[in-house]
Amino acid sequence: MGFYDYSVPAIDGSEVSMKDYEGKVVLVVNTATGCGFTPQYEPIEEMYEKYHDKGFEVLDIPCNQFAGQAPGTDEEIHDFCTLQYNTKFPQMKKSDVNGENQLALYKFLKEEKGFEGFGKGLKATGLSLVVKKMDKDYKNNPDIKWNFTKFVVDRNGDVVERFEPTAKMEEVEKCVASLI
Repeated sequence: MGFYDYSVPAIDGSEVSMKDYEGKVVLVVNTATGCGFTPQYEPIEEMYEKYHDKGFEVLDIPCNQFAGQAPGTDEEIHDFCTLQYNTKFPQMKKSDVNGENQLALYKFLKEEKGFEGFGKGLKATGLSLVVKKMDKDYKNNPDIKWNFTKFVVDRNGDVVERFEPTAKMEEVEKCVASLI
C-alpha cells in the first residue's frame, strides 16, 4: 500500500482520502496546542499561504499522546489555531500516532521514514532527555517521539523526508520548496 491508499478522520467524522492529495506536495504533522513547539503553527501557515496555490497541502493531525498537550475537543483545538495563528489549512480529528489505536497512515509513514535522531543543540538534547524517560529504547524504534513531527510527501506519494520537532523550520521549507 502507498500514501494514496490511506484516509484519516476529519473533524466532522467523515474520512479524508489521501487520494484527494494526489499530485500535491503534502506536509503531514501531528500537532498540539499546549506544546513548546506550538509556535511552529506560524511558519507552517506561512508555508501554506506561500505554496498552496502551487500544489502544497498541510495535513494537520492533532494528537494528545505527548504529555497531554492537546487536551481540548476538536472544535476547541481548531478555534485556538485559527484565533492564535490564523491557520487556514484544514485540521483533522484528534488521533493517535503511536500504539494500538494509531492511524494506519502513521504506521505507513513511520515504516517509510524511521527516527534518525533529534539533531544537535539545546532543544534536541532537552527533548531526548524527556523522551528517554518515556522510552529507554526510543532511538531504536520508528515511533513518533513528540508533537510537531513532520513528514513531507512528494507529488508521487513518496515519503521523502521526516523532520523531528527540533528541526529548523527553514529546513522543512527548503525541502517543501524543492518539491514544488
